[in-house]
Amino acid sequence: MMWNTDLPTAEELDARDELAGFRERFVIAEPDLIYLDGNSLGRLPKETIPYLRQAVEQAWGERLIRLWNDGWVHTPRDAGARIAQLIGAQPEEVLVTEGTSTNLFKLAVAALRARPDRCGIVSDVFNFPSDLYIFQGIIDLFGARHHLQLVPSRDQISIDPEDLQAALGADIALLSLTHVAFKSAFMYDMDQITRLAHDAGALTLWDLSHSVGAVPLHLNRWEVDLAVGCTYKYLNGGPGAPAFLYVRKDLQAELVLPMWGWFAARAPFDFDLDFQPAADIARFRVGTPPMLSMKAIEPALDLHLEAGMERLRAKSIRQTEYLLALARTWLLPLGFQVGSPLDPDRRGSHISLRHPEAYRICQAMINPRSPARRVIPDFRAPDNIRLGIAPIYTTFVEIHQAMARMRAIVANQEYLAYAETRAGVT
Repeated sequence: MMWNTDLPTAEELDARDELAGFRERFVIAEPDLIYLDGNSLGRLPKETIPYLRQAVEQAWGERLIRLWNDGWVHTPRDAGARIAQLIGAQPEEVLVTEGTSTNLFKLAVAALRARPDRCGIVSDVFNFPSDLYIFQGIIDLFGARHHLQLVPSRDQISIDPEDLQAALGADIALLSLTHVAFKSAFMYDMDQITRLAHDAGALTLWDLSHSVGAVPLHLNRWEVDLAVGCTYKYLNGGPGAPAFLYVRKDLQAELVLPMWGWFAARAPFDFDLDFQPAADIARFRVGTPPMLSMKAIEPALDLHLEAGMERLRAKSIRQTEYLLALARTWLLPLGFQVGSPLDPDRRGSHISLRHPEAYRICQAMINPRSPARRVIPDFRAPDNIRLGIAPIYTTFVEIHQAMARMRAIVANQEYLAYAETRAGVT
């Protein structure tokens, strides 16, 4: 598709956007700020504010301990059931609990125990380092009996399925990948890769953190075994919001977790001294959840269910295609390279643009020293500028203005005024 690069075209695209009204349901505290980092931390839904106020003032303040029997005790399941609708799972297969790393640890250990005659874990060089640290720690915990194999990339953007298939030998117990790569936005064909793993006798464990809320998922249809994901990126659950886990129903009774917690017991309030696991998804809980953070997730999930994942995905593709068209015209002649797949079917909802001065360009976007419009992307070493498209609130005009700002920063060499020393969080 050919895109006109003038501003009226962006305005016309926004005028025709059937999801445009959802933007008004988020807090936009700085109307002139262009926020393209929703793939790291989503915006605050307006409804979350009174929702949390009610949770604090009425539920906690007035009901006190009685709030648990008012339904709060079921919140991990209830929120999980909402997420299940976004990822193509059954309500009884998803649980909101703990953090992504903790959930990954629990499910990875359980998967390895379910394949005691195998000792290999396969992942790739694009996986989020935190996930790889978890696997390394598990290997250490198990006395170095297991090994981790990372499949390399041929082009620094994607992973070839043939290379993954070659790594899936007879000793592989677990294949664990991030569905959408956090740097390049490369997106696996989860159906195809899960079948490759199953053909090799391995279980699959997917990290959905960079796809849930932006990409339609069909875990049941694709026969995915296990998955984890966070809720504070595209799902807009708030900073450090609790994560979720998915366990296919027929596997739940088979898996044994490394952490036997109170709420994972069959009858927690019987206070038996010997642990008996729950027979369903509750067996994957550990302790009392951070309830106020968990309650904050619920209004955000309802927004996504109302918008619909297919509509969100369609808008995401239109917006990333539009961004790439502007990049080809304005930025590639200035030394940028596209660091994401060009095929939208193999790309998530962010675009990575690469430049040797990526860090200083980001700093010039975030902290302009002129009256220029402020833009918040994020930087990922060594040279990636990630531009996150959250289709539920990002506009075409914002994309146009952000790309124009990047062009000006490089064309005018504004980035030279910024230090190369990196901040603690990039």
